[in-house]
Amino acid sequence: MSAPTQRPKVTEREARQVAEAAREQDWRKPSFAKELFLGRFRLDLIHPHPLPSDEDVRRGEAFLAKLRDFCETRIDSRLIEREARIPDEVVTGLKELGAFGMKIDTKYGGLGLTQVYYNRALALVGSASPAIGALLSAHQSIGVPQPLKVFGTQEQRDTYLPRLATTDISAFLLTEPDVGSDPARLATTAVPDGDDTYVIDGVKLWTTNGVVADLLVVMARVPRSEGHRGGITAFVVEADSPGITVEHRNAFMGLRGLENGVTRFHGVRVPAANRIGPEGAGLKIALTTLNTGRLSLPAMCVGAGKWALKIAREWSAVREQWGKPVARHEAVGTKISFIAATTFALEAVVDLSSQMADEDRNDIRIEAALAKLYGSEMGCLIADELVQIRGGRGYETADSLAARGERAVPAEQLLRDLRINRIFEGSTEIMHLLIAREAVDAHLAVAGDIIDPDKSLGDKAKAGARAGGFYARWLPKLVAGPGQLPGAYAEFGALATHLRYVERTSRKLARSTFYAMSRWQGRMELKQAFLGRIVDIGAELFAMSAACVRAEWLRSTGDPNGREAHALADAFCRQSRLRVEELFGRLWSNTDDVDRRVVDGVLAGRFAWLEEGVVDPSGDAPWIADATPGPSQEENAHRKIP
Repeated sequence: MSAPTQRPKVTEREARQVAEAAREQDWRKPSFAKELFLGRFRLDLIHPHPLPSDEDVRRGEAFLAKLRDFCETRIDSRLIEREARIPDEVVTGLKELGAFGMKIDTKYGGLGLTQVYYNRALALVGSASPAIGALLSAHQSIGVPQPLKVFGTQEQRDTYLPRLATTDISAFLLTEPDVGSDPARLATTAVPDGDDTYVIDGVKLWTTNGVVADLLVVMARVPRSEGHRGGITAFVVEADSPGITVEHRNAFMGLRGLENGVTRFHGVRVPAANRIGPEGAGLKIALTTLNTGRLSLPAMCVGAGKWALKIAREWSAVREQWGKPVARHEAVGTKISFIAATTFALEAVVDLSSQMADEDRNDIRIEAALAKLYGSEMGCLIADELVQIRGGRGYETADSLAARGERAVPAEQLLRDLRINRIFEGSTEIMHLLIAREAVDAHLAVAGDIIDPDKSLGDKAKAGARAGGFYARWLPKLVAGPGQLPGAYAEFGALATHLRYVERTSRKLARSTFYAMSRWQGRMELKQAFLGRIVDIGAELFAMSAACVRAEWLRSTGDPNGREAHALADAFCRQSRLRVEELFGRLWSNTDDVDRRVVDGVLAGRFAWLEEGVVDPSGDAPWIADATPGPSQEENAHRKIP
């Protein structure tokens, strides 16, 4: 029988322990980004640039050609924007094309594309309609296929993957009205009823694809009991099961065709055979799925950057001010240079990370997280600069432009659509903390017990001895390296100076991290602004490395664009180095302490007088909707796409 859902009461420390337990604890494969944060510039891990096989290229390019034709002839982005819905016939056409099975193996009826070509397909279709890109990404990157591929039983794969490759849409359900990035407080329960059934009760929020999904991945808490270890657990659930109600289809500032809703479970019976992995493994499954799943968002940011560059080039060449095209005015030209150089770097980061995922020789959990963080932040900046370049026309909608006889350029829609990427699949703030945790893993492995308040004095003494040995070997290596040799990385030509900079700066970054740990010790985890800057520096260094490696690969293989690629990589690295130097300056000279005092004052109401003189148009409802379990009182908004 189902039991009433009560939100777990957890302390901050307990919440951190839950998140820590869900991490992949071991590093069985090398990681370029992990080494970068430790001050070791392992260029050999990414250079020469890894490449797909000829067969992967043939199959991938053949599908991209079909998808491009579909995008140009079957997708009306302005219609989707106006009606806030992807037409059923478009979704059906994508199914027939095989787009819902891009990442599913051919033996299950999928296309079996590599991560590289899957991401290129998302960039292409996302440029036609970001809502469709989100539909396909949510289905394959975090929906049912990926968890089953990695953690499912053979019977589960045989049962569900053929459906997911051809007919069924999937969704991933983790977030709840009062639970975002803190899964320790997850309230949805899956109570065992005998040996072969669980009964799920709870409410899930922001269920992307949930309004139209046929199959769901649901994260629910199994209570600990005799024969059940309990914990957050993943289940495959049929979306039309009795007791499931889509209570609301959400609307957003962007991605207006997104089928995102609120889903209530009341007494939903799920066979034990539908459990993915063991009880308590749900968060680990979710995090592992996201290791490569996160690459879909920066892939679509690459597509957005390419389109923004095209519009900026065409518009700024014909729009004249003060006797010359606006592109020739330095104030606008710098924006165009930023868009071009950054788009090149983003594509380099995504393609490199994706090919590394395909080869499976490296652990790319940090690379994928950095790609998501950097792509979502830079993508928003690119869209904002495009709106600025377009001026008033950038702020005007495409339909309004068309109505008065001008080209319908949806620049303002791009800005709205991309904004969610800084929140989707881990907000920027959470990504900073996640990456920082992985970046300092080597330090915590040898010195973590020293700062753990629960460890005994004996344990701390042993940890001190281990740490002493580790740092005695590690710190001297941070003093000098190839980055100080004028001839290092000479095969990269003019780009060698940037790789020498990355090598030197990687060691400087590692020293800064060590100094911070020595200074703050156990309080380091509370220095979130500092950790965010550390991660942002690492992201820039990773992007510079990827850009240089890509440019040199294009040049060395005789690509006709090789020289131009070198020029873009050079421009990006020069822009990036300025950002890095600013971030280093802000590591130790900042307003973090002042900001904390201001926040204390705001929360205490000492600055409430500053809020006077305005009217609040917000409604009077609760900040967070009631999610008490029970039968739904709403009409079911779920709709089946034929």
